Amino acid sequence: MADALLDVRRLSRRFAAVDALKAVDFSVQAGEIHALIGPNGAGKTTFIHHVSGALLPDSGSVHFAGRDVTRLSMHQRVRAGMARSYQITNVFLGLSALDNVVLAVQGRADAGSSFRFWRPVRDETALFDDARSYLDQVGLSSKTGVVAGQLSHGEQRALELAMALATRPQLLLLDEPMAGTGPEESARMVELIEHLARHVTILLVEHDMAAVFRLADRISVLVNGQLICSGTPDEVKNDAGVRRAYLGDHL
Repeated sequence: MADALLDVRRLSRRFAAVDALKAVDFSVQAGEIHALIGPNGAGKTTFIHHVSGALLPDSGSVHFAGRDVTRLSMHQRVRAGMARSYQITNVFLGLSALDNVVLAVQGRADAGSSFRFWRPVRDETALFDDARSYLDQVGLSSKTGVVAGQLSHGEQRALELAMALATRPQLLLLDEPMAGTGPEESARMVELIEHLARHVTILLVEHDMAAVFRLADRISVLVNGQLICSGTPDEVKNDAGVRRAYLGDHL
């Protein structure tokens, strides 16, 4: 198998008396959607925090694009090519959809714009055109002037994805993108993720098993901080240990 884009080796983290992650080995190949599933409290979000740099491990390492990034900060990992969404939508509710994405574009290392005092930022046509292109990718081209707080929950989730895409990531970390969405919004999110996967590698954490088995090229199962299975959707679905630990309640 080709070198992985993301390669996590023996990652461990303990909180007080709880082993949140226990020597987890995990990899994501370039161009795939790799889903990480498991019951509540399994350690999925803790794992994503370690991949993104929000937390540092007690032991083990995180390698990205052939580079050891274990001790890099979150913003350093963004600059290296990672971006993420959160379980709880993380947008600036008082700003327009367009201005949210403009801020993300400005934060990018190659944006070449930014904070000039001798001319209004709105005069920077290329900056705003770039931001509009990301809104168009997530289906929000008609919402550019709408204040983010007035968008539906599903639209806010899509806006967060546009902001992540504006950093031009190689790897997109999606932490429960369907959380809190209704059936119609969930269906739109699935279609959006399918579209994005043509352009960026995705690590997906999600409880919606119908979405997971539709989207994922590979699935890994985390239970009590340990990886118990990793394989194709069919391999995971038919694994007796996975069914006992988790999927029996979801299929």
